[in-house]
Amino acid sequence: MSHPVEGPYGPEPVPPHGRPPYGPHGAVPPAPRPPAPGWRPPYPMPPPPPLPPAETGAAQGILWAFIPFITFGYGTPFSFLYAAIRRKSVNLGVTAAGYGLATLVTMGMIGSDLLLTVFGSFMTVLLWIAGTAHAFAVRSSVFPKEIPRNRRNEHAIEVAKYRRTLRAEARALAAEDPALAHELRIGRPDAPRTFDDGGLVDVNHAPQHIIAALPGMTPELTERVIRRRDLQGAFVSAEEMAVDADIPPDLVPQLAEYTIFLP
Repeated sequence: MSHPVEGPYGPEPVPPHGRPPYGPHGAVPPAPRPPAPGWRPPYPMPPPPPLPPAETGAAQGILWAFIPFITFGYGTPFSFLYAAIRRKSVNLGVTAAGYGLATLVTMGMIGSDLLLTVFGSFMTVLLWIAGTAHAFAVRSSVFPKEIPRNRRNEHAIEVAKYRRTLRAEARALAAEDPALAHELRIGRPDAPRTFDDGGLVDVNHAPQHIIAALPGMTPELTERVIRRRDLQGAFVSAEEMAVDADIPPDLVPQLAEYTIFLP
């Protein structure tokens, strides 16, 4: 008589012949079952990455480009004159003068004889369309996307805090499951991996050039750490590494932030 086998989601039956229901010579494994209600991962999941900083200039550029359209082309010279002053561009200044001259000529045609009025009206519509299209074409150069300086600093702070959170989550995972930490190559930026540990360095297993990149590490200090690791085995903490390798105490807080010591 066969007895059920304890599977990841509860007891699973075993066929009468005693062979597992799937395996190298069995049937195709069944599809994984969804997690039970209320299931949570064994360690906290990191938050999503910070959003990129907001860019300025886009809204102003769209409003500026619409000026020739909403003024039926009569505002085109003034909008390009503003662009020339804003960008200190001679080419844009010449363009503004050209649109201004063309506008004055077409205005002079309208109201005279019938033929010139028709031609002037046609030129007015043409300048209206051309000015609007031209404004939208050069909008990105007149109003380039810029990140405000304070917003750039705020984004840098958000990224740094996010990286710190990733390091804390990686340490928690490594403390609970060191084998999984090795498989994910936590602390090994020299090895191919997909897991983001926030910039940790596993001092017990990373090569010398990776350890040398840690904050405050000099070639002499790096050589001491490698020699001590080769002679006496793995470290257990940044404090022990500082004592055994004679690392200055003021470097310990920085090293503790970016190091991990897997067995």
